Amino acid sequence: PPTVPPPPGPSARGSLRLHRAYLRSPLGLLRLGQLALGAAFWVTVAAHKYEGAAHFALFAAVLVWLFTLALFGLSLLGRWELVPWLGSRWLLTNLVHDLALGVGLYAAATGIMGHKAKQRSFCNLPGYSQHCLYSAYLSASICGGITACLYLFSGLYCLSRRCQDQRDII
Repeated sequence: PPTVPPPPGPSARGSLRLHRAYLRSPLGLLRLGQLALGAAFWVTVAAHKYEGAAHFALFAAVLVWLFTLALFGLSLLGRWELVPWLGSRWLLTNLVHDLALGVGLYAAATGIMGHKAKQRSFCNLPGYSQHCLYSAYLSASICGGITACLYLFSGLYCLSRRCQDQRDII
């Protein structure tokens, strides 16, 4: 009996390769810093006992971190065209993410953690024997402040590219 060839499979979109130019660009380096410091922020908060408004700070930090990870991954692989509607506006998507989500939510989270550190400032006195969260809250607020600045820088970078009528993130 004659052999029948298998039906054709779906067309390949090309092999996955790293977009090295993005990784060496200012936006790629800023994204790496945002991911590292953002993870330091939320790991510091999550590793210690937290209550009240710190729940929102942790939620905001993890939410922005996950969106940043998605933007970084899609940009690094050069696959932003796979995102419906946003892929054709990738520079604008990065701009809105950085200025609205990144700066806005990290500034709020930094303010919350700074306020909580100020409330716990009494426990850094010598001779205080109870568990003290002051250093954890202060560390988180410092990481959050630096991360918010990194989002501001990357937002300004995207804005300058947009003002120069460039449509690509590199």
